[in-house]
Order: sequence, then structure tokens, then C-alpha cells
Amino acid sequence: MGIAEESPLVGVIVSVYYLGCAVGAVFFSWYADQYGRKKGIFTCLATAALGNLIMFIAGLGYSRGAITVMFVGRVVMGLGVGGVDSVVPVYSSELSPDGGRGKALAQEFQMNIFGLNMAFAINLGVTVALGKSNQWAWRVPIIAMQVYPFALFAVIERLPESPRWLVYNEKPDEAIPALEALFGEEEAKDKMEQLKEAHKQEADNTVSYIDMLTPGHTQHHPTVITIMGQVNQALTGYGAVSVYGPQIAELLGFGVRESEFLTMGNYVSYFFLMTFSWILIDAVGRRKLLVGGSWALGVSFGLMTLFGGLAMNSDELHIPTTAVAIPGMVVLFIATGAFGIGWLATVWLIPTEIFPTTARAQGTAVSVIIWGLANFAVTLLTPIMFNNLKYWIFLVFCATNAFAGIWTYVYLPESGTRTFEENQQFFKDAKDAGTWRVSKVKGGEYRKLPYPESGEGDISERAPLLDRVRDQLD
Repeated sequence: MGIAEESPLVGVIVSVYYLGCAVGAVFFSWYADQYGRKKGIFTCLATAALGNLIMFIAGLGYSRGAITVMFVGRVVMGLGVGGVDSVVPVYSSELSPDGGRGKALAQEFQMNIFGLNMAFAINLGVTVALGKSNQWAWRVPIIAMQVYPFALFAVIERLPESPRWLVYNEKPDEAIPALEALFGEEEAKDKMEQLKEAHKQEADNTVSYIDMLTPGHTQHHPTVITIMGQVNQALTGYGAVSVYGPQIAELLGFGVRESEFLTMGNYVSYFFLMTFSWILIDAVGRRKLLVGGSWALGVSFGLMTLFGGLAMNSDELHIPTTAVAIPGMVVLFIATGAFGIGWLATVWLIPTEIFPTTARAQGTAVSVIIWGLANFAVTLLTPIMFNNLKYWIFLVFCATNAFAGIWTYVYLPESGTRTFEENQQFFKDAKDAGTWRVSKVKGGEYRKLPYPESGEGDISERAPLLDRVRDQLD
């Protein structure tokens, strides 16, 4: 559209999408509570598809007002994607067994990365064929990716509605077939009784956004956990890396075309490494993945500071550029995998596990809002930081990862394999203990992942890791 890559307008166009996500999260979380998870997902997809169509026609055969149309398209697409990000994790968690919520959502995010690969590959192929300045290099991927929402439109009616939503909206007769489809007839009866009992306990506990932000309210503590999860994810710095991957490769010393192909390779690696996320998330727990991810990202960005500095000063130091560019790119691949395994799915999963049904959709909406605002800031500031800090930007991310890891270790309870009600008990216990530090609540019980020990009925973390991994692969 005639915008220079170094123009601040690029950052604005990229980042305004996240503002749309924040608004979409609030609206569609309410919509899904009122009309059902399935209808919510359908409407979100339709909105996102409309946004993509608006972007596709921006500047198509005209120039006056093209930027405005692009902004509108980005915002509308953001509305839909923000809704998807708030409704789909809730729907997934409410359909999954307690020991399989993490695996289900992590597999969904792996498919999200598959879509990212497809979009980038189409863009790269068209760019190579037609040239980077050709407008179809970005228009073709936008319209080609509509195959996914339209495929979902075709099958969404066959999907079950959330049984928990049906029970909480006084539709138990409709919940029974959904439970039987998910768990079988025998287990469905027990699940139905559990849902009815949970509904009795939570039915009168309506929660507003103001309640969630009010210190002292029962839902304030889980809301802070949710907010900090998304803030810390943004602080890992990978949002900037994912958007500006080719520029990072160029900073390390690669040419423009090489950088584009290396970024494609990084995304392919990202997709395959996400397999470890769904294998491990219910086997070792959320806390270990997040803290381990921060540690790996911090070390990786520290090394990239070194390699970036050597690459940019290779002539003065008489060092072959490739001698530092190649290991620098390897480290970037490792950082991408660390983020995918540790931080991608987990922060979206946790809000779906720690709120009661009456606040679960609002909790995930808060998560999307903070994600949108945090990434708006990161993507808006990243071009400026790259232009001014160069490779020192990686050192900033090294420090922010240290903060994210430490905060997570101190304050985040382990929510994996526990029921929704057991996770909510942590916040009651924390209130009784007078502290939010996980190690000080019930002797640190919530630092550990409850896992059935092989061959026994007690709950412990002593089950061998290989046995846990085997359980996830079965």
C-alpha cells in the first residue's frame, strides 16, 4: 500500500488489531454466556472473516482512504479474534476431563501455529513469484486463509454445546446427550450430578467486571493471576519476535530473502516443537512449563544479545558474519520452541480453570483484554526499540523474562489435573492464610501437580515422568 517498512505507521497498523481484540473479548464473552458457546464461536468467526474481507479490498483499485479501510479491517478482524480467544478456551475446558484440559488446548494452539505456517508460506511463495512490492503478496494469504472459518461453519452444528453452560442455563435435558457424546452413558450420569451440585453452589454468585477488579472480592485474586499471566507473556518478548522475525534475521547478518526463508523454517520448527507442549502440560504442570520457559527464553535472549552485537560489529572485529549469524539463528529457533512449549497455551488455559462458571467467560475476556493491550504496546514500541537499541533489545527481553519467571514461581498456583472447584479452593485457602504466596498456602500444596501414582489410588507427584508422558500419548 506504499508504506515504507521503517514507517511508524507499520507498527500502528499491526498494533491496532490488538485493541479490537480487547473490545471483542468483552462483547463475545457476554454473548457466549447469553446464547451459548457454539453460537459465540460462530459469530466470532463470522466477524473475523468480515475483517479479513475488508482488509482484502483495502486499496484494491483505489488509493484514497485505503489506509482507513485497512485500519477498519484490522479492528473488525481483531473483534472476531478477540472473541475466539475468549470463548474457545472456555469451550475447550468445559468439554475436557480434568486431566486433559491442558492437552486439548495445547493441541488447538498447535493447529493455530499450523495456520500461521500456511499463511506465511503462501505469503512467501507469492512474494518470491511476484516480488515483495506486489500488493498480491499480502492479499492472497488474507483471502486464502478463509478456508478455515468456512470449514468450521460447515461442521459447527455437529459439535456439542458445553454441558456446563446448558446446566447453568436451566437446560439439563439438552446437557445429557452432550455429556454422553463426550464421556459415554455411565460417566455422563456422574458428570451430570456433579454439574447440578456445582450449579447449586454457584447459581447466586453473579460476578461483574467491577467485582473482579475490586480488592477484597473473592474473584479479585484470580483476576490478578490472569492479568499477570498475560503481562508476563508479553514480557517474554516473543510477541515482538513473531511479528518481526525477518528483521531479526537481518539484524543477525542474513540477507532479505535468506531472512524470509529462515523465518519460515522457524515457524515450521515452532509447529513441531509445540508437540512437547501438549505432551508435558498435563504431565508436569503449568508452573514448571512457565518457569522453565522463562529460564530458557532469558538465556536465549542473552545469547542473542551477544551474537547480535558480534554480527553488527563483525567488520571491526574481523569475524565472518556467518560465524555468529548461524548460531544466533539457532538460538532464535530454541527461543521460539521455549515460548511455544512454556508460554503459548498455558496462560490462556489457566483463566478457564480458576474461575467459577459464573465468571469464567469474564475471566478469559480479561485475559484477552490484557493480552491485547500488552501486545498493542509491545508491537507499537518494538519498531522504535529495534531502530534505537538494535541488538540491545534482546538484553531487555532477558531481564523481563527473569521478572516473569520469578513472579510465576512465587504467586501462580498449579491448576493442572484439579477440578474447577478444587482450583477455586486455593483462593479461599490463600485468604485464610493471609498471603498470595503459593508456598505459604497449605504448606505449599498448590505448588505441586496432583497426579495419580501408578498402581495406587493416592494423589501425588511421585508418578514417574515417563509414565505421565505415556498417559498423554495413549
